[in-house]
Amino acid sequence: MASSYSSLSLHTTPEKFYIEAGDDGANEVLAIDRVSTEMTLIGSKDVPPSAVTRPIYGIMGTVRLVAGMYLIVITKKRKVGDLLGHVVWKAVEFDVISYKKTVLHLTDNQMQDNKAFLGMMNNVLNTDGFYFATDYDLTHTLQRLANTSPEFQEMSLLERADQRFVWNGHLLRDFSTQPELHRFACPVIHGYIVMKSCCINGKVFEWNLISRRSCFRAGVRYYVRGIDSEGHAANFVETEQIVQYNGAKASFVQTRGSIPFYWSQRPNLKYKPKPQISKSGNHLDGFQRHFDSQIITYGKQVILNLINQKGSEKPLELAFAKMVESLGNGMIKYVAFDFHKECSRMRWHRLQILVDMVADLQEEFGYFLVDADGTVQVHQEGTFRSNCMDCLDRTNVVQSLLARRSLQSQLERMGVLHVGQRIEEQIDFEKIYKNAWADNANACAKQYAGTGALKTDFTRTGKRTQWGLLMDGWNSMIRYYKNNFSDGFRQDSIDLFLGNYAVDEADMSTALHEPKDWKFLTLPIIMVVAFSMCIICLLMAGDTWTETLAYVLFWGMASVVTFGVILFNGRDFVDAPKLVQKEKMD
Repeated sequence: MASSYSSLSLHTTPEKFYIEAGDDGANEVLAIDRVSTEMTLIGSKDVPPSAVTRPIYGIMGTVRLVAGMYLIVITKKRKVGDLLGHVVWKAVEFDVISYKKTVLHLTDNQMQDNKAFLGMMNNVLNTDGFYFATDYDLTHTLQRLANTSPEFQEMSLLERADQRFVWNGHLLRDFSTQPELHRFACPVIHGYIVMKSCCINGKVFEWNLISRRSCFRAGVRYYVRGIDSEGHAANFVETEQIVQYNGAKASFVQTRGSIPFYWSQRPNLKYKPKPQISKSGNHLDGFQRHFDSQIITYGKQVILNLINQKGSEKPLELAFAKMVESLGNGMIKYVAFDFHKECSRMRWHRLQILVDMVADLQEEFGYFLVDADGTVQVHQEGTFRSNCMDCLDRTNVVQSLLARRSLQSQLERMGVLHVGQRIEEQIDFEKIYKNAWADNANACAKQYAGTGALKTDFTRTGKRTQWGLLMDGWNSMIRYYKNNFSDGFRQDSIDLFLGNYAVDEADMSTALHEPKDWKFLTLPIIMVVAFSMCIICLLMAGDTWTETLAYVLFWGMASVVTFGVILFNGRDFVDAPKLVQKEKMD
């Protein structure tokens, strides 16, 4: 495999960027013309001594904004750990550098737009969870990497990467077309990685958890639901648990993703908007596309649908079950488990019902195992595809339970656990395990919903607590605010970053300048004034109680009616994305 350069220096002159490889034996420099944007390779001796130099740790890629092209580089990294002898890094800080030396050629509106687009790029870059390795392919599971051809092994990281998980794929498009530049490009995944050295019975083993977030149909909680026409599901995450001991290695893979047909749940100021199943579009066609790709990639599928089987979620559960039945594919099994009903009133021990229900299927699927000699002992024959509404909180709890069950079998087979020993009894490791899965839940939740996950007290401690309920309430309040008043910007940021929206320098007007409806400005002011007058009337009583009551009733009614009108027109008051096409939002 052609690895990417791990040591880079950025030399800047008014005319060019020079990115010099500092690896042993390397003598290549990537020269980027700041006017023509052409990228070529030169020798290190051709770097002008007058250039301003600083170290960088990777190239995220390039993006075109209103002011022209920008170069995005990693300026700070932190070591996560070692995976099979390869260092895995977390990208911590970035810099977005303009090719142009000035923005004086822009109009005031263009400057404002360019600043807004830069804000969007930084919004994504500042979302925690970007990881990379310069000599290992983080986009593939151990099993996929073991089943590759010699030709695949010779490819560069950029060529062989699973495009579902390369979050800077669009930014590296110019690098992709020039194979000679591939060593300067490094695929970056988004999600969560934890690597721990653990000990049970005096035996030290490596335990790793990797969650890879798909960049297809990526977005935020309420603006991206269901699937697209290609069958890509919203908030699709592949989570792999890896164990290494005495040269042997084992892997267990699970997936999560939005309910895979066409549905939406647009924010409208209500705490929980009602899900809407699309009345147009061929649901079964998109559904089949999704599962055809899942079966090709992962084998047999067991769907664990954890949504409520009553209320507003019930139609989704019925439609999901009906589509699985209509598809009639023997490779797909559907299991519905009403998480909230079964575990209501703190009865979280009842999750064991679900684990027992799918135990035989988990035994059938197995896991991937390679012995110390490099011989593949067993393959994982299928995956559990879990989902709730957001594929965050309930989903993560269930995935952690299934992963523990797989780990029990793996550690027994590797000789780490004695016969009859249970992981749950290994107090030190259990603490590491539970905290890692809770942190995984938080990472995935922040990236999709904007806050930490709910129900992590159960994942961390194995039981539900009153403090956990209070924290869930707090996070739910923050989610409500973000989903209604800041997620439009976050969605625009992701679409710009991933190339779903392209900035046209020649276009003098952008979608950022859509005028606000009169209701947006007028009604909130009326409501605030009316509510304030109601409070004032209560505090400053009139000459008679009837006069005071009349004033309070008038202003109180005015504020209630105005609030009702605002709620009725809720969609006009939320922060909706501006850069996506209308048909994508419906």
